[in-house]
Amino acid sequence: MRIEIITLFPQIFSGFLNESLLARAQKKKLLTIKTHNLRRWTTDKHKTVDDRPYGGGAGMVLKPEPIFKAVRALSLKFKNQKSKLRKDRVILLSAKGKTFTQKDARRLSKYDRIIFICGRYEGVDERVAKYVADEEISIGNYVLFGGEVASMVIIEAVSRLIPGVVAKEESIKNESFSDKEAKEKEYPQYTRPEVFIPKTSNKGKVVSSKVKSWKVPGVLLSGNHKNIDEWRKKQSR
Repeated sequence: MRIEIITLFPQIFSGFLNESLLARAQKKKLLTIKTHNLRRWTTDKHKTVDDRPYGGGAGMVLKPEPIFKAVRALSLKFKNQKSKLRKDRVILLSAKGKTFTQKDARRLSKYDRIIFICGRYEGVDERVAKYVADEEISIGNYVLFGGEVASMVIIEAVSRLIPGVVAKEESIKNESFSDKEAKEKEYPQYTRPEVFIPKTSNKGKVVSSKVKSWKVPGVLLSGNHKNIDEWRKKQSR
């Protein structure tokens, strides 16, 4: 999969793309992720990407021209190339977009190329949503400074569904179910030590006798997989 990110702040993605599993996936050629500064597609000396909104109002709105030029340059959708293998999707990150779900992550993971348009300021000219983007996506009922963080959320959710990105396929089995079933399979997890006693002083001693030890539920130590499965189902409801 190839992912293109159109943004005014490419450096925001530096650490995100160069660490952990995303970095490894790119090194293994499972993913190619590129950021592109929107100002690259401006024509004036000030590299203007925004302007005042028609009808008045606070703030500035991103102009349609540079966004269209950027998408046209990056997407096969706007090129005269005929290929049976072409399958791309242009996504505008927007507070008024459809709320992103695990179902969307599975759907988007089937594309060969995804282009993210990261909005900023007071929004993006509506013609981008109507004529350039294939869909508008929001990651929740709240407002961010821009679409960069939202695109990171979607990239992480989608990329982990690409074969080979997550080493242990069992880790993503939940994604093969419906959203409701996946949520229901989220049960509490525990690891070593079996008993943990929180220390409340610098010398490593328990100051108060009221401090209790934190124990792993006994059923998880039983070795009885039937009982463990039943416990997990009960805990995830």
